[in-house]
Amino acid sequence: MTTIFRRVAVLQLVFGCLASAQVKRELEVKANDVWTDTTMEVGAGDTIRITATGRLQYADTATPCNPGGLPRGWMDLLRQLPYNGAGRGALVGRIGDSAAARAFLIGPRTERSAPLSGHLYLGVNQGNNDRADGSYHVVIEKVAAVNAGQKVKPTEAPPFPQDLLDKIPTRVLDAGGNQGDRVNFIIIGSEQKVQAAFAAAGWSKVDPTKKDAVMRGFLSSLSKQAYVTMPMSELTLFGRVQDYGYAQGDPVRVVASRHHFRIWKAPFTLAGQTVWVGAGTHDIGFDRDQRNNGLTHKIDPDTDKERDYIGESLQQSGMVTKLDYAQFANPVKEAKTAHGEAFHSDGRTMLIYLAADETDFAPRFADLFCSVLKQNNPDAGEWGTCDQYIDGAGRTDLKLAAVPTTYRVVIVPGLMSSCFADSPAFLEGQKSLKENYGLSVELLSVPNDASEDNAKIIAKALREWAQADPRKFILVGYSKGAPDLQVALAKELDLAALAAAIVSVAGAVGGSPIADALPQMAERYVSLYQLKGCQGDLAAGFRSLKTETRHAFLASYPRTPVPAYSVVAKADKTRISKSLLQTWQLLTAFGAVQDGQLLLEDAIYPDAKYLGAVLADHFAIALPFDKSNAGAIRAGMDKNKFPRAALLEAIVRFVTNDLESSAQAQ
Repeated sequence: MTTIFRRVAVLQLVFGCLASAQVKRELEVKANDVWTDTTMEVGAGDTIRITATGRLQYADTATPCNPGGLPRGWMDLLRQLPYNGAGRGALVGRIGDSAAARAFLIGPRTERSAPLSGHLYLGVNQGNNDRADGSYHVVIEKVAAVNAGQKVKPTEAPPFPQDLLDKIPTRVLDAGGNQGDRVNFIIIGSEQKVQAAFAAAGWSKVDPTKKDAVMRGFLSSLSKQAYVTMPMSELTLFGRVQDYGYAQGDPVRVVASRHHFRIWKAPFTLAGQTVWVGAGTHDIGFDRDQRNNGLTHKIDPDTDKERDYIGESLQQSGMVTKLDYAQFANPVKEAKTAHGEAFHSDGRTMLIYLAADETDFAPRFADLFCSVLKQNNPDAGEWGTCDQYIDGAGRTDLKLAAVPTTYRVVIVPGLMSSCFADSPAFLEGQKSLKENYGLSVELLSVPNDASEDNAKIIAKALREWAQADPRKFILVGYSKGAPDLQVALAKELDLAALAAAIVSVAGAVGGSPIADALPQMAERYVSLYQLKGCQGDLAAGFRSLKTETRHAFLASYPRTPVPAYSVVAKADKTRISKSLLQTWQLLTAFGAVQDGQLLLEDAIYPDAKYLGAVLADHFAIALPFDKSNAGAIRAGMDKNKFPRAALLEAIVRFVTNDLESSAQAQ
């Protein structure tokens, strides 16, 4: 699941506090303490740096663990851990002690912005019955928020008119048209912001169908990850089934007990903002379904508790700018669910306003991409309308000046790049930028090795190039190239002075369920297409793409030392090449929006400006397989046509302009 670590660029939504000096504290976190109160009060926006050393020894394991935790194993499917994204024994933290406070991974080190104010607590990621010997020595440094003492303008939260409120049905319907749960909360915010907020608050998307539940459960077992996303029944509002279902629950008890809700996108907006209507209840056991005498969930009859819990949990994300209440003209205070269970309420519906997404530059980038494609057409040939290639097609009439040569471009391709020597990433774009604008563009191909090993190769090359030319680099990481660059910037500390920016293009920054469940997929491609010249250790490279590995890295290094940008790919079945169809089908069990290798949320670079989604599969966005010399590759990559040169030019133009604008603003 997408965790709170992947949303470190939390907006500061409250008025700034008084500036304070840096605070440092050291303490011991003992193995069997549930939660240790550090007594440190953090404020929203404060930077917290935490490092930890020490070892724990569990009686049932031969090897001790460090603060990163034990490798996840089969028994983790049966454990109830505070944070299911890491192994037993990992150092975790939380802010506040409310029931909605969610654990986040600390591991050996982390540096993050506190999303809200409260006491910092530390603990060990283990179940209630786990016992270990040892402790962790933890050093915490708190630095006041950069804008401390300055007032920050809160995001506008327009009032919700009564006539608009009363356009919303007060109850959801089951498949038979029977009235069920009451509408008890409304969210105002973009789809991307809503999903990010729920992910940061520890909610998991629920499988939309039983078929997906079986597939995801099987894959989750293969990848040794706890399964907490059992499907919900389909209910309707506005004449259609829910757009999303979310849940929180313990892995073992999720079938009987979990917090959960459904949300629907309303057919209207509020002051131009998207409105989401939700119905939430808390499953507390099993009950008899009075419609068919079958077995169903029993809910807590006080549905207001779940309403308020949902609001409080979202506040934990730091993305809520205002909570309020409203009441329908005919409020529901007492009723029965569709299966006959009584519930009650005070009749109020919670209004949850999310902060505006100030990192979303997709509309601006779409304008630029469409203008480049229409006016310059660096790919040559006929391409038709821009909306075939980018989500939310933009204008085509922007004035396009020559691309300045202020920076040099370095492209780091993904896994197996050495195997496809005649199809280098952005082949057409490299040529166009060099010939048309005189830019310095280098393709830095790396072996199929772990990101840590490739980071050293990247660092060596950049240092050598910097000696001959002082211009800074715009680093473009495609697929695994993005985490390779992340690791290089995080661990080779001098590289930040050489780089102007990093751009992730369909970057595997959050890992992939494919790497978790099908580690042999890379070898399958090698065998299928009889690839020669592959360099490095494919198994080690694939391990770098495991979600657990990438999330642990993001927990340790959530901040990017240079400006960051993110472009993602998404493809429905009509845009997926034959070679990616199997993995695309498997990924549908984890999420509807993906590119055949990565889920959308796993491809969004944390702490980055989001430039939007292009309509292509994971290969078509960067790799010119349609020009490969191998007939088998061309046949397998049959949906590979995409204006990649236009995309790369638009990326370089956007980043260059943005960097220059930022420099002028300073």
